[in-house]
Amino acid sequence: MKSNVTVGRTMTERKIISVSIKRQLTIPQKYYEALGFDNEAECILQEDGLLIRPLRSVDGGEFSEQILADLIAQGYEGPVLLEKFSEYIRAVRPAVLRMIEDAEEYVKSGKGKIPRETLFGGDDVNV
Repeated sequence: MKSNVTVGRTMTERKIISVSIKRQLTIPQKYYEALGFDNEAECILQEDGLLIRPLRSVDGGEFSEQILADLIAQGYEGPVLLEKFSEYIRAVRPAVLRMIEDAEEYVKSGKGKIPRETLFGGDDVNV
């Protein structure tokens, strides 16, 4: 079943999809192609649902730019800047995997809803 829904000022297309007995979803081809999905997607637990979107690499996008800008603001430059940037980039994937594991454990615990800030912490990043 497909319908168009207006959320705020944005027109959003809505489609009902089925979930298999193995908890698998099939992304409609139109959405898959429009969003540029590849072999991986990220699944984000939100207060009232899941957000599933294409996994974007962190090898040159906005995320890398934010890390670099932060390191420059901290006064790093030259070879030390490059070394610190490499450390941060290497730390991203393990940190994301830990967050996913924490989220899965919380869901399994059956404790109910939790604010995103409690589960994922604040904006500070420690490497």
